[in-house]
Amino acid sequence: MKRVCASMLLLLALPGCRARTVTDEMGRAVDLPEHPHRLVCLMPSIVDDVYALGAGADVVGVTDYVEFPVEAKSKPSVGLPLTPSVEAIVALHPDLILGDPELSGMETMDRLRKLGFPVFAVVPHGIEGIYRSLASLGRALNREDSARALIAKLHAREAAVRQRVSGKPVVTVLMPVGIDPVVTIGKHAFITEMIAIAGGRSVTDDLAQEWQQISLEAVMARNPQGLLLVRGSKMSFDEIQSRPGWSNLAAIRNKRIYTVDDRIVFPSPVAFDALEELARQFHP
Repeated sequence: MKRVCASMLLLLALPGCRARTVTDEMGRAVDLPEHPHRLVCLMPSIVDDVYALGAGADVVGVTDYVEFPVEAKSKPSVGLPLTPSVEAIVALHPDLILGDPELSGMETMDRLRKLGFPVFAVVPHGIEGIYRSLASLGRALNREDSARALIAKLHAREAAVRQRVSGKPVVTVLMPVGIDPVVTIGKHAFITEMIAIAGGRSVTDDLAQEWQQISLEAVMARNPQGLLLVRGSKMSFDEIQSRPGWSNLAAIRNKRIYTVDDRIVFPSPVAFDALEELARQFHP
């Protein structure tokens, strides 16, 4: 471990190895190689960002739970997103580490900085956060042209969805992510924004917390027209219908169920696939 760290620090001290200074999304100035070619991504959504920018071949390490793109799943893992292994990261000799300090663990990112590694923070909140993070990563990876082109395409896709649902009745939905107790999305959840852009409205969009527990009585009072479920999760229609009291909900009686896959939880380009699918379901 000590030999690896010493070698890395020596490498980073050589003339030309750190040619640029770029500000990350925490406002920190990060010294970067001109063209980083050994990237470790500490969040699955960042992996999708990097691949979408055309830098997938430069990724040498990811965390568990990487789903998109499929080819990224074969990359070496450095552990869980919340608790990645510093030793595993160092062993990959990265010349740039990309992480979300809110989810990757500020302590881990600070440890890596103290070891001399360039650590670049991205904080994607909402749709606008996706655009902002892609622009930031474009600067960090020296792929600004690719970032501008990608952002323009994603803006066009968002605009097309908004146009598709414009003037149509808003579909009210409940998205339960837990059933006993009931846990759902609140005002500041990324999925709440996605539902709204797709022509719907989460009936819990007034709740202050991003994820919040509510009572079944509160669900009944909000009377959603449908339920939004993630395909492949344990939260199925049959499971919900079998629980006491849920059969009284109009959405259950009418079997009005919308489903998307877990792209809807990724604040990255794949989210736009989920957005388009959701709009088609709300307004066939």
